[in-house]
Amino acid sequence: MQDVYITDLDHTFLRSDLSISKQTKEIWNSYASNSILSVATARTYKKSAELLDGIYINAPMILLDGALIATMDKKIIDTKFIPKDVADAIIDEGAKLGIYPFILALKDKELNEAFLYSDILNSHQKEVLTRYAKDDNLKECKNIQAMRDNFKVVYMGEENLLRELSSNLKSIFGDELKFILAPEAYVGCYFLTILHKDADKSHGIRSVSEYVGFDLAKLTVFGDNHNDLGMFELANISVAVANAQTEVKQVADIVLEHTNDEDAIAHYLRGIKS
Repeated sequence: MQDVYITDLDHTFLRSDLSISKQTKEIWNSYASNSILSVATARTYKKSAELLDGIYINAPMILLDGALIATMDKKIIDTKFIPKDVADAIIDEGAKLGIYPFILALKDKELNEAFLYSDILNSHQKEVLTRYAKDDNLKECKNIQAMRDNFKVVYMGEENLLRELSSNLKSIFGDELKFILAPEAYVGCYFLTILHKDADKSHGIRSVSEYVGFDLAKLTVFGDNHNDLGMFELANISVAVANAQTEVKQVADIVLEHTNDEDAIAHYLRGIKS
């Protein structure tokens, strides 16, 4: 049975400038012939495929925090959507606090994605949008409303405000939805991600395992943030990079000496191969 390696992208596999070093590419790809290799990320299909150019991936990717499972050649394996009426109700609750979300949705079965945002933005959202200025899936909305197939609703802002919103939403929806509140390392604020109750990296890995037929006892995962905790619990070996959040390091089987900017995963893979 093949070994399985699944990694988070941001602050784990990717450097902080979103690049992947030559060393990491070479060492990761050297596992391609005898291992199952994939990623589990909050990012969309399009952005993940772009960032992983030259990286060998031979199993379906876990995308959008597990709301989408898809192969590199755009075959959809599984989806977990937030219905339009639920997403619109979420938007209404945020509006009561004067904040509006980003909405990531599916436009069509060709994996074209929509990134909706309100014309009312805070400074953190404005900064994030500068990173996506060249993307062709952005749509500004005067009165933002959800689409039919919504992968996730994401708020960015100060921690206290997002905690209040999260509490309000939990009182309305209970276990119907999943809520992830965590620091956003790129722009120095917090983000609140709202997903289908079964949209997470752990459920995503199980879906990939069933599709590919690999043994979870052979699974090693790499991560840094709160949305990686589920797959840490599932994996045989969980590995946190040196720059990981404290809560992630506390539950990891292994905490690496190197950060994502120091090719942490490459050092680990080279070490177990030698």
